[in-house]
Amino acid sequence: MDRIMKPSQGPCEATPLLIDTEESPVSPHTPLSASFPSVMPHHLGAEAWSVEKAWADGRMPQMVSLVTETVRTASCTPVNVAVTGDSGNGMSSFINALRGIGHEEEAAAPTGVVRTTLTRASYSSSHFPNVLLWDLPGTGSTTQSLENYQQEMQFSLYDLFIIITSEQFSMNHVRLAKAIERMGKKFYVVWTKLDRDLSTSAFREGELQQNIRGNILENLQKERVCEPPIFLVSSLDPSLHDFPKLRDTLQKDLTYLRCRGPLQNLFRTCEKIIDDKVTSLQEKIGTKSFQNTLGIRNADNLEECLKAYHWHFGVDDESLQLVAQTTGTDFPEYKAIMKSQDIQTVNKANWKLTLMNFFVFRAFLCLLSCIPFFGTFVIRSFRQLKQKQLLVIVAEDTKSILSKVLKDSIPHESHLGKSPPGSFASILFSVGFIFLLWK
Repeated sequence: MDRIMKPSQGPCEATPLLIDTEESPVSPHTPLSASFPSVMPHHLGAEAWSVEKAWADGRMPQMVSLVTETVRTASCTPVNVAVTGDSGNGMSSFINALRGIGHEEEAAAPTGVVRTTLTRASYSSSHFPNVLLWDLPGTGSTTQSLENYQQEMQFSLYDLFIIITSEQFSMNHVRLAKAIERMGKKFYVVWTKLDRDLSTSAFREGELQQNIRGNILENLQKERVCEPPIFLVSSLDPSLHDFPKLRDTLQKDLTYLRCRGPLQNLFRTCEKIIDDKVTSLQEKIGTKSFQNTLGIRNADNLEECLKAYHWHFGVDDESLQLVAQTTGTDFPEYKAIMKSQDIQTVNKANWKLTLMNFFVFRAFLCLLSCIPFFGTFVIRSFRQLKQKQLLVIVAEDTKSILSKVLKDSIPHESHLGKSPPGSFASILFSVGFIFLLWK
């Protein structure tokens, strides 16, 4: 059931909607950091450390369970969406429409022909679990500057902004958009009251919408603000115009916001493990321990070394096919981004190895081998240099594949307009599978 936290009462801590709790208010004077957590959490730091420790201790099943826990935690992360704009643009009405409730219902945000939102208030909805929709006072409700408005409303603690406008896209809206973009936050522009515009305009619906979008973009471009998602809606009927598209876009972006931080932390942990593994192996190159660890019989055979490296990092064909099955991605997509598919591909992509395998250069090394001691030293150093270079290339391929796996696991941002193959859980499980292969 939808619940409202009214700002006229005492402070509280926002709780997940999945838990049945008493309704608790948020004071307008309470710092937002005390009333709700940000969607950019640092909770994954401990988990990242646990992944490294599990890897070091060889507890691979525990590492897979940590990956699963990452999925569970990310899916429940609260997100805070601020709805702002000029006073009288219908922000409260929009929030009610987005929540799917009528203005007459007890839990509805108060609306009226005069300013009804003088202090910020937060609302939740069963349509968007673990999301708080913050109804902010309009920028025209006080005489304060935009900078003071940002500070009082604590813009830095919101994760996504919806700028509401109607009748005209004013300089206040443009300044808001520019300030939000400068913070590195995502925002939408939502034109409400389209029903009223259609009833009074001589233009047909398509022409009117084109004119409205053009005006918004023109004003933003004058201030060099990047093009945001723009939705033209009527709060009186959330089933018409761009409202359904707005709901779908918001759902995708909420998933993106929740998963971005955990995925970035997870990738950094994976990257460190790969780098540490490369360093450890490079120190052993030229020793029996190196060949025994990787199962290499002939260290001069680069083809054999390449296959051993692929297997050791979990990017051999068999492993990648299993990962592809788990993620729902075509196996050739993984192979296509690899620069170490085979020795021929490596030589084409890496000029250093190409030079090392050049006929004249190899003939020169053969001549050096005739010189006692010095020739042997040069040949050994040359072999180790090739193996180190090949090892680095395979490690970079491993990072590229992991990056693709993680990026494909969440919806792209709304303006990219693409959906990923596979599910978030299944993709992250494949990361755990790759960890297992690294052992």
